[in-house]
This record gives sequence, structure tokens and C-alpha cells, in this order.
Amino acid sequence: MKMFIKGEWVDRKETMEVRNPFNNEVIDIVPKAGESDVAIAIQGSDEGAKIMRSLGGYKRWEILHKAAMLIRDKQEEFARTICQEVGKTIRESRSEAARGFETLMASAEEAKRISDDTIPLDGAPGGENKVGFSQRVPCGVVVAIAPFNFPLNLVAHKVGPALAAGNSVIIKPASDAPLTSLKLVEVLLEAGLPPLAVSCITGSGKSVGEALCKDPKVRKITFTGSADVGRQICHVAGLKRVTMELGSNCPVIVLADADLTKTAEIVAAASYYYAGQTCTSTQRVFVEKDVYDDFLGLLKGKTEKIKMGDPLSEQTDLGPMIRERDIAKVLAFFKDAKSSAARILTGGKRQGTMVEPTIVADMSTTMKLFREELFGPGVAVMAVNNLDEAIGLSNDSIYGLAAGIFTKNLGAAMKFVREVDYGNLHINWIPGWRVDLMPFGGLKTSGLGKEGPKYAIREMTEAKTVVFHL
Repeated sequence: MKMFIKGEWVDRKETMEVRNPFNNEVIDIVPKAGESDVAIAIQGSDEGAKIMRSLGGYKRWEILHKAAMLIRDKQEEFARTICQEVGKTIRESRSEAARGFETLMASAEEAKRISDDTIPLDGAPGGENKVGFSQRVPCGVVVAIAPFNFPLNLVAHKVGPALAAGNSVIIKPASDAPLTSLKLVEVLLEAGLPPLAVSCITGSGKSVGEALCKDPKVRKITFTGSADVGRQICHVAGLKRVTMELGSNCPVIVLADADLTKTAEIVAAASYYYAGQTCTSTQRVFVEKDVYDDFLGLLKGKTEKIKMGDPLSEQTDLGPMIRERDIAKVLAFFKDAKSSAARILTGGKRQGTMVEPTIVADMSTTMKLFREELFGPGVAVMAVNNLDEAIGLSNDSIYGLAAGIFTKNLGAAMKFVREVDYGNLHINWIPGWRVDLMPFGGLKTSGLGKEGPKYAIREMTEAKTVVFHL
């Protein structure tokens, strides 16, 4: 496919192959952009921002609504592209395509709801005969840097609110997964979006991403990815508005009064969805010692029923990892766990481009699995004496994206809510649950700002204060 910059589909001499991570087959070739392409894209988007600013909320709703309906009509096409591009199973890919529709639809609705706030100036000395209000205006040019693991829905979470707010947007998709973003641009143009309002530039993050982030015409950056890259973006961005959805190491607490069978089933599903390659994948599980062995047995039984294979097969539950270096990292984490006297209860090996769903029992606080983000199909389990110990261990992390607890005790649940330092908290469910209209974002190293169309629009607009002196 070609990339789309300054209102045109363009090729370049330098190209990048897009490969199916399951069988390594080349499925397409895209241009490899350079800094000169960044300059062209930003120039076009600067013009596009002026066009978008002049469009009323209803017109922006109309465009995004039509784009959402087109995604729904093309759901199977999008699902197959996602499946082949990133190795997500076809069932997971269909789910993502459906969520992409929901995210754009929610963004469309919010385009009609951007409102001003009145300011009660007469409540202050000297405020008599004054009328004040704040007016929200678009930032201008928004750069959306997306990860590989949700190549449609996480792009929609950036593009939808940006356009709903009246901005132009430049998409920088993951180098491993540019095709879905390019197809989304096709849909937006078909829906009537002004061509200068969107660009999609394909290339490496090092050569393209940094140039986008440091350009002064860019007023807002929204990024999903690793904490290290997020820090670098913030370093080069300067005085720009930023939203950072970064990594995590999500904990789950299982108390003795929980329904262990149900909990094991839910935890197994959470830990291995898309081969664990999600930032809200359950990685650490703290189980009260009285039910520790029972829970491990149930979790092992659920995990060993997971079927690995070709992601295009309807029967496959777990497909490949995206890159060879990621497989090597995951296996190194498991090796580190074994050297720390932990037990590999099941899994722990690779099968071609896939890694077996793995349970590491008897986790310790010195292990990489406890300290770092795995981003692979593994869960580590540790026995604890009580809820206080579990909360302390959960908080013993630089991350703070999402956490869960399983208990029938309302008091324990509320203690968890008050004391666990994570941005998204789930009672009797796993950290990975999300609907696309909710506010979503982390604490500590897990990020800055919130996603979810309504909340992202607040991040993608700026407020002017207006005072009438009567």
C-alpha cells in the first residue's frame, strides 16, 4: 500500500516489508518515509487544521458517523487484515474491528457535545457586571503514534477524538502494522473527511517519530507504547500537550473467599489474550495462602486447554508473537524465574513463532516477572498471608495502569480501591476489561492523561477564557 500525506497517496524508493508474524510471509510493502516526508505531512496537516477548525460539530459528527458505519460494513475485511498483520486470532481480530466501530461512533457523538463553561465572576470582588465563560478550541495538528497490538482500535482512539475536536491528525502507525491504519484512512476519506485533515506516514519511529514530535507546528502528541519511548517523546516534544499510555505489570489479588473456579477461568483468559501482548494483560497474581494450591491447580487446568495455532483458524485461541526478539525476551524472563527457584507449572517453551501459555508458580520479588513488563503469554503467581501484604506487593512497582481483585467481601474491595495505586481498578474481574467510552489511563510510569473519546477530546482541545465587561 501507499502512504497518505498532504492529500495524496504516495510511494517512495525506500520500502518496508509487512510480514505475517505466524509464517513470516510478506503480505504487503509500504513506503519508508524520511524527514522530508514529515515536513510535507506537517505542512499539509497545518492547512488541514484550519479546514477542520471551520467545520461545525454536526459536520464532524456526520463524517465520523459515516466512517464508523463503513468500518462496520467492512468488519471482516478489517479483521482479516489485523489477523494477518499482527497475528491476532481471527476471533480476537473480529472483536477489535467491532470495537473500532464503537470507538469512532462514540467519537462522532462527542463531536456534538463540546461545550463551553460559564464562570461566576460576580462571586468575586470586582466581578459585578462581568460575564465570563471559557471556550474550548482545537489544538491544531495532532500526532498519533500507535502500537502494533491494536492496529485499528487504538488508532481509532486517537484519530476519532482528534477529528471530533476539530483538529487535523498525522498517524504514525507501528512499523510492524501499518496496513490497518492505511485502510482506516481510506474509510475516513470515503466518509468525506477533507484530505488535508489526515495523513498516515509509514517509517521507523527513529527517523519519522522524533521528527514529528519535535516540530513546533505539532501542538498535541498522543502515544501508546513503552515507557522508554514515552520518556523520549516527552523529552523532544517540548511545550506540547501529551497523552502517554505506557507499559504496565498488572496485578490481580485473589482472596480466600473468591469463587476460585470462575477466577481461574477469567485469569487464564486475561493472561493469554493476544499472546499476552497487551498492556493490561494479567502478569502478577497474589493468592491468599489458604487457597494457593487449589487456585494453581484450577489455573493450570484452564491454561492447558488453550489451543495454539494458525490465527486464521476459527479454533485457535493463541497465535504468534509479533517479533523474534520479543520471543527471546519472554523466554529469558522464564529462564530468570527458574534461576530464582520459581516453578514452571505449565508451558515455558516456544513452538515456532509461538510461545506456550505459561504459569510461573512461587514468584519472588527479585524476578523480572515481578519487576518488569513481560508482554507475552505468561502469568506469575505468589502466595500471600493477607490483603495488606497483597496490596503492598501490588504497589511495589513503577507501573500503575490497571489492577483487579476477586473477593466477596465489600470491605476488602473498598480497601483495595482506596489503597491500590492504579488508574483502572476492577472488582471481581481482570485488569484488561475496557469499554471504549470509559476514561482509561494509568498512574506513575504507566502514563499521563486519559483515553476514551469524551476524555481524550478534553486533552485535544484548549480553553480560552472570555470576559465581557458590561
